[in-house]
Amino acid sequence: MLANILGGILSLGVHLLNKRIPAAEYSIFGTLLMVTAFLPTLPLQMVFAQQTASALALGRQRQLAATIRRVSAGIIGVWLLLALVVLGLHGFIRRVWELASVWPLVATLLAVLMALLAPLYTGVLQGKQDFFWMGWSAVVAALGRIGAAAVLVLAFAGGATGMLWGVFLGVSCGLAIALWRSRELWLLPGETLAGHQLWRQVGPLILGFGVCQFMFTTDTMYAKAFFPGAEMKQYVAAGTLARALLWLVLPLAAVMFPKLVHSSARSEHSNLFGIVLAGTAILAIGGALGLWWVGPVAVKIVYQPEDVPGTVALLPWYAGAMIPLALANVMANDLLARSKFAVVPWMVAVALGYAVALPLMLKQFPGRMEVVLQTLAVFNTLLFLVCGWFTWRRPAATPTQSSPAACW
Repeated sequence: MLANILGGILSLGVHLLNKRIPAAEYSIFGTLLMVTAFLPTLPLQMVFAQQTASALALGRQRQLAATIRRVSAGIIGVWLLLALVVLGLHGFIRRVWELASVWPLVATLLAVLMALLAPLYTGVLQGKQDFFWMGWSAVVAALGRIGAAAVLVLAFAGGATGMLWGVFLGVSCGLAIALWRSRELWLLPGETLAGHQLWRQVGPLILGFGVCQFMFTTDTMYAKAFFPGAEMKQYVAAGTLARALLWLVLPLAAVMFPKLVHSSARSEHSNLFGIVLAGTAILAIGGALGLWWVGPVAVKIVYQPEDVPGTVALLPWYAGAMIPLALANVMANDLLARSKFAVVPWMVAVALGYAVALPLMLKQFPGRMEVVLQTLAVFNTLLFLVCGWFTWRRPAATPTQSSPAACW
């Protein structure tokens, strides 16, 4: 948790550079940064946390080594195809997102590759419960980001492109640590695991954690298509501060998940979930109240005077929308760690409903940024209720209740 807080503070320091670049450039940085945040990094990390914890509990390290290498190669192949598509459509993307050149896209694509590989190996650290170096990986990534971005913006007037190169270099540093600390697992001789077996294990995890990440990141990309650069700067500013609530409480679920996987694999009882849920509720609600109180001060320190009124007006809505998402994330971690995959289709339905409803609401109420956050709050609450129902409902009397094959 301390590493997450320190990493978050360092990452927030990057946003101090907004005072040295135009507002439109900062909105570009915020939007493209959300592209990297939108990637399935959380599903990848949690999948490999689950795979690693399970492999260590059951003595299947060689299968894990083969899976890590196969997925790494697959990620690189998919990224190459994605890069070709994005560069082929760069004219359209530049027009929609008001990019002056192709270089922000190039920097973002390289950051995307690192951001896809990093959670895989960070997940291995999480699964083997090497939380010390998992934390240092996050801190070093944040240090690399702010250091490189500051040099490129202040010394070379790099603008949004320089800040995005900082993201790429920072994530690369964090990945290097995770690679080194997990080498004893992914360098083992491999033992092939059938593709259909792997999908049965990881498919529900990808979809379930993908929903949590989708609800966490996509509002900024939706809003960018409806609001100009100067207004988007205020939205990005409010989002940067409000999302810090989740970064405060996410470590609780991150520590809980591999322990629950380990307990489930060995049929052991654990009361860790209740402790983590209570801690998350206290921290998230307390953090939201604190943000409403000190948020205006933080905005005045980090951003320009003209950005303060609009950003402060959005903070209560943003912070309120994050609380149910934080609690839903804890319950999703618990359900997926114990292979209760029946919740996943309902989680996907909530995400699809949000994806359809948000643009419709923005067209119905043009020019009102708070509509984005009100819609987000409604669907985050709905996600919380869905996860709560599957967490506390009475289980059906069937011996195959927890089987992935039975749910899929």
